[in-house]
Amino acid sequence: MSRPEDTLAADVHYDDVEARKYTTSSRIKNIQASMTRRALELLDLQSPSLILDIGCGSGLSGEILSQETAEDGGPHTWIGMDISPSMLDVALQRDVEGDLFLADMGQGVPFRAGTFDAAISISAIQWLCNAESSDTSPAGRLARFFNGLYTSLKRGGRAVCQFYPKNDVQKQMITAAAVKAGFGAGLLEDDPETKNVKVYLVLTVGTSAVKGGDITGVVDGMEGVDVVDDRRKGGSGKGEIKKGSKAWIIRKKEQMERKGKVVKATSKYTGRKRRIQF
Repeated sequence: MSRPEDTLAADVHYDDVEARKYTTSSRIKNIQASMTRRALELLDLQSPSLILDIGCGSGLSGEILSQETAEDGGPHTWIGMDISPSMLDVALQRDVEGDLFLADMGQGVPFRAGTFDAAISISAIQWLCNAESSDTSPAGRLARFFNGLYTSLKRGGRAVCQFYPKNDVQKQMITAAAVKAGFGAGLLEDDPETKNVKVYLVLTVGTSAVKGGDITGVVDGMEGVDVVDDRRKGGSGKGEIKKGSKAWIIRKKEQMERKGKVVKATSKYTGRKRRIQF
């Protein structure tokens, strides 16, 4: 069965009909509520917090944030951003408590540095892996999103993104983009090896202690967790790469991709010097 993100952009797919269908489905509401509560469990917030809901849709997750009891650290204040005007219109009609913001997460997170205590995203960030035109790239969209999210969170803040990766390559691409932005990142899978598997990307900003390789400090001791941190693999320092070398060129290409520019693919000829001809 085809995935919606493979055929249409999110704001086109979630038109008025789809937005209302999504919001009124009891099955979807139950799944959304369950995944939001799981995300809150992983965030482990001890007091009422300001939370960014990325891909908030019609506010199904936001309702859970507003209803969190004092015993569980709530209730929380939240701001939701989504690319679909139809979804946000349904949220307004439902009179949700959070503030709503129309924005494309692939263009960044447009909030002041250190605004949020935490962030959640339910079933949204896999849309970043699909380029909508030849002028954009999945790598650029992912980089702008994670760079903006990292900046918008307070130091010590956390984010949990539940998503549906198409395959392991997409899962690695998303995780690597988060690590490159500066996050500590851990992948948690609920119900692995089943059709109901749920993948959670657990992110932290400015983690100081590393225990057993668990840079998030959130998923320590949990089963089914794959901790990823490319920064701990070692390697040459930035100053050791010679200008004009293949490694230097690849780094420059990655920087351009993070800015959303389209660059030529790396090949065996990249960085190779041409012979001088007389």
